[in-house]
Amino acid sequence: MRKIILRSAGHAVLLTALLVGAVGCGGPDAFQVSEACGTKVAPDLIGQLLPRGEELKTKDTFSEPKQPRCEFEVDGHEVVGLRGDVVEPFIKPLEINERTMLRLGNPMPADVGDGATISDHAAMAVQACTYKGEESQYVLVIDGVENPEDTAERRRVLEEFLRSQLPVAMEAEGCRP
Repeated sequence: MRKIILRSAGHAVLLTALLVGAVGCGGPDAFQVSEACGTKVAPDLIGQLLPRGEELKTKDTFSEPKQPRCEFEVDGHEVVGLRGDVVEPFIKPLEINERTMLRLGNPMPADVGDGATISDHAAMAVQACTYKGEESQYVLVIDGVENPEDTAERRRVLEEFLRSQLPVAMEAEGCRP
């Protein structure tokens, strides 16, 4: 088992990465991340979206209440970003980010939350919620994704990640469905 990497930043969020599992032929182990942006994540899902490498760092970046942010670095290179936002109910995040998702490759709608878009290298889901007694929406975005190498498989894992992570991230932020 490799080192457990702990790094605190911003709001003293501890992000833990466990490195386990072999990919065969003596290659680096697959990463398994159990927590990111202050919430639990499905280790096998996020690990599939990260490239193989020797060292994983997870850091909180510019997080504020209602806006958790974190980035994953593998071997010193920023690879994947994860962020959440609590936004007003009249905002249309999927429409606002339509061009960005188009630039990230072949955006297609997905049946996650109240709406989702999966592109070749990113994914976004939106869910209506109540935040501190006010009608709101929670937006979950993951971007910079290059793995798995097979695009169809990557898109499948991105959708599975959104489906799994959206309710967990909402709950952690206090945004109730």
